[in-house]
Amino acid sequence: MNRREVLKQIAVLAALASPAAGVWAKEEPFQVLNPAQATDNPAKIEVVEFFHYGCPHCRNFDPLLEAWVKKLPQDVVFQRVPAIWNNPQLAGLAQLYFAAEATGELHALHSKVFAAVQDERRPLDTEAAVGDWIKGKVADPKKFMEAYKSFGVRSMVQRADQRGRAMKIQGVPTLAIDGKFLTSASMAGSHEAALKTADELLARVRKERGK
Repeated sequence: MNRREVLKQIAVLAALASPAAGVWAKEEPFQVLNPAQATDNPAKIEVVEFFHYGCPHCRNFDPLLEAWVKKLPQDVVFQRVPAIWNNPQLAGLAQLYFAAEATGELHALHSKVFAAVQDERRPLDTEAAVGDWIKGKVADPKKFMEAYKSFGVRSMVQRADQRGRAMKIQGVPTLAIDGKFLTSASMAGSHEAALKTADELLARVRKERGK
């Protein structure tokens, strides 16, 4: 799902539509980031997935990605970054994501947020909506909402937006490899092909590092 489609139909996140993965496949299954971006942990090879909860392709990609991440070697570190594109609703969903991460509830809530946004069409982009939805889903809703409203989580949202801009993210889901390369189903032809390309790019980075 590309940025233009997301911003055009953001009012109906759950119903966002875009061409099927693979329709936009290009000659190269990846893009080179120029300039390359610094990573959080230079000692590791960093893989970042840019996504958002209203994107059907991100939801479909998630089980494949989870299985792939479990097999990553020890020299690779993985993280997710919500796509925001300076949009208040996407920023709200990102705030929910980072609150779940900060409270250790992400594993339990991740798939539930996808379902709430896309199946139930719940607009989980405001404090009131999240506060109502989170009841019964975590052991301590009050603690969760304190994290949600915290300066730390708001700072994470801002940084996520900055990272997406710096890496020129135009669609989701997109994988960024070590701040140097981007790949996605739209580039590689399918979700499976994107993960294969990511493996090849990891090997390339490893070789360039002399490992």
